[in-house]
Amino acid sequence: MEVAKEVASNLTPDDRREVEEGHGCDPMVLIPLACQDASSVYFRMPGGSIAGIGGVQENGQIWMLCTPAIHKYPILFARECKRIIESRKEKVLWNIVDKRNTVHIKLLKFLGFKFIREVKHGPNQLTFIEFHYDSTNIRGSRRRSLRYKSS
Repeated sequence: MEVAKEVASNLTPDDRREVEEGHGCDPMVLIPLACQDASSVYFRMPGGSIAGIGGVQENGQIWMLCTPAIHKYPILFARECKRIIESRKEKVLWNIVDKRNTVHIKLLKFLGFKFIREVKHGPNQLTFIEFHYDSTNIRGSRRRSLRYKSS
């Protein structure tokens, strides 16, 4: 729960904007609630800073929110994300992303997610992009087990 509060109080500006304007939520309330799910994980960078937190709900809905620490080690962060995605057992992972959140869109492309369509979402009817990842399209045995820290 401490990690969730640390991330919530130190979100990237794009992630804070997505949570507050796009979903109409307070990050200090939303993130600790979302992390009560056993599938949530967090990313600790060299030096100890928390770079992000995320999870997957039972229906395959994936989510992640980040701190500015992702910019210190972007390649390491992206590779760790990829390892986690490839270790998941769900056939399909999906969600929506604020169209203005270019850092997450770039990361989603790197991770192999496909963009489906634009949708209006939230109290401000902002433009989001629906995305999904179909694990049945992974060739060979790229799925690896990964040890990561549960929140």
